[in-house]
Amino acid sequence: MIHFFQVLTIGLVAGAIYALIALGYTMVYGIIELINFAHGDIFMIGSMLSIAALTLMGVTGSSHPTGLALAGLLIVSCLFAMLGCAVLGVLIERIAYRPLRNAPRLAPLISAIGVSLILEDIGKLWNGINFVRFPQIFPRYDYCLWPISLDSVFPPHVTCLAKPADTVIITSNNLLDIIMAVVLMIALQWLVSRTKLGRAMRAVAQDREAAALMGVNVDRVISMTFFIGAALAGAAGFIYGLQYGNTIYSIGFDYGLVAFIAAVLGGIGNIRGAMLGGLFIGVIEAMTSFIPDSNVYGFGLPHGGGAWTRAVIFAILILILVFRPSGLLGQQTPEKV
Repeated sequence: MIHFFQVLTIGLVAGAIYALIALGYTMVYGIIELINFAHGDIFMIGSMLSIAALTLMGVTGSSHPTGLALAGLLIVSCLFAMLGCAVLGVLIERIAYRPLRNAPRLAPLISAIGVSLILEDIGKLWNGINFVRFPQIFPRYDYCLWPISLDSVFPPHVTCLAKPADTVIITSNNLLDIIMAVVLMIALQWLVSRTKLGRAMRAVAQDREAAALMGVNVDRVISMTFFIGAALAGAAGFIYGLQYGNTIYSIGFDYGLVAFIAAVLGGIGNIRGAMLGGLFIGVIEAMTSFIPDSNVYGFGLPHGGGAWTRAVIFAILILILVFRPSGLLGQQTPEKV
């Protein structure tokens, strides 16, 4: 049971990142029914923009800011990544997708793949083909969630690593990442359901022509959808760097593909479904990676569960497509008469 909760903690952190990326997929598909395969690479650019922002502010690997200086660095670097990715998303929509909006469905799909490859090459030209270190400026504290005792949480510098193996550990990085992701997801849900822009987005998703006749600026709404979705991908890139301490040009394809599966699992076009799908996939991935190596322990999977995580995730995708194509929460599509 202890190991289950520890794996659940790890899965929720990864799932929060997947959910933020999946939201971009599902928002764009819900508006213009396009699978934006470049979205994962926008996430990658976001992680690199975060590093660039910290570097511009003089942060190095040996920097240990505290207090307001630390908060300012985190906020500025995250906002820089979000704004940079948001602008990039709007440019991609304007240059690569808008001219093909009325073209056959295959044309924008090929364009999206082309944009994805271009962004990957930009990442390689920018930071090379090796891992790039993300400055770990946020202090890491380990908290014991179980067994619960006052001295396992306070003072915060007490680590759980020296305690028995039957403990559930969550780090300060985990807490920050989960809180940031939850706040962003709640903010997006509020924006879509409570604001004038959100109503316009829902109107365009339901019937683009009717929305235009009612005075909705369809082009502006689509651009804002790309802006918001790409901004969330930028925030996910920042959270990824903060959590794992590095980035590389190829993570966009890897994480983007898993996030797309999460969007399909939850019900592509459904915002709450994308959130649920991301968290679910993160937990499944974490649980699979903890399956032991059958060559060593005599049971489990060959080479351990970590070598099979993608196979398990794609198997889930196939099952969903076969038995429930609309996803767990169902695709929100209007009935047209």
